[in-house]
Amino acid sequence: MKKLIFTFFIVGLGFAAFAQQDAQYTQFMFNKLAYNSGYAGSGETACISCLYRNQWVGVTGAPQTAVLNFDTPLFKRKVGMGVNIVYDQIGVEQRLKASLMYAYRLKLGDEGSLGIGVRATLWNYRVKFSELDATEVNDTEIPVGNPNSFAPNFGVGIYYSTDKFYVGVSVPHLLETDIDFSDNGGSATVEVLSTLDRHYFIMGGAIFRISEKVQLHPNLLVKYVPNSPFDMDVNANFVFFKKLWVGATYRLGGSSQRGFGESIDAVLQYQFNPQFKIGIAYDYTLSDLTNYNSGSYEAMVHYCFNYQDRKLTNPRFF
Repeated sequence: MKKLIFTFFIVGLGFAAFAQQDAQYTQFMFNKLAYNSGYAGSGETACISCLYRNQWVGVTGAPQTAVLNFDTPLFKRKVGMGVNIVYDQIGVEQRLKASLMYAYRLKLGDEGSLGIGVRATLWNYRVKFSELDATEVNDTEIPVGNPNSFAPNFGVGIYYSTDKFYVGVSVPHLLETDIDFSDNGGSATVEVLSTLDRHYFIMGGAIFRISEKVQLHPNLLVKYVPNSPFDMDVNANFVFFKKLWVGATYRLGGSSQRGFGESIDAVLQYQFNPQFKIGIAYDYTLSDLTNYNSGSYEAMVHYCFNYQDRKLTNPRFF
């Protein structure tokens, strides 16, 4: 376990070795603001959501992520504003990301709405070297202290939606920022260069009516980081009575040797009323880690304000 903690620490700092750095979410279709600033203000009213993800349960030092989203339309829905806060921990590495988003919204046709968004983000990286448990006593090669590093960034996003489908393209952080920890004030000195690579996301989804009481809601998320493996989530949800969502997702990636993908995921959501819904998800690991963990879990809560004032009676799918 001690070696595994240190391994996750090295993986966390080794993001420059061509891996996806942004946290992943099984309920990505309900967490669009985390990916795309153009989504800000796309609803009829202000909404807030919270999401918690515990990945690879049973593995010491595995990723844990907490997300807070808030967005609202302004000026007769011509402008959208949003806030996204993400806390992510992998081993002894902690990352806090706070983003402020602005989207200019255009009406396209009778049903379509286009959001062109920008975001300003401040990243905070912290590594708790003091929590590392050395296999050799007084190992001077392991740094000490808990250094911090701050990195500003900005991103862009485009999001188009109608009552029947949506599509979005985004780059949440454009700057390939270098983060350097050095001379942390202890008996050891560490110089770790970690580059925040540029991430590209393409998302899309649609709603199809099967019967009066059942609808099909497929979703797709393509994730691309230069010099890293291609990654994609393919999802399909059935919506019963416009309240109960039951679906599954297949996530590419994982081991290049097994070749089965990263995970198969189950998604369950219930819409109590047009304002309030909750969702849970479970990932069954398909990669080589399947023998060392009991899966990944997500929980989400979403609430929208002033629905009664706006006389809205139906929940939004997008």
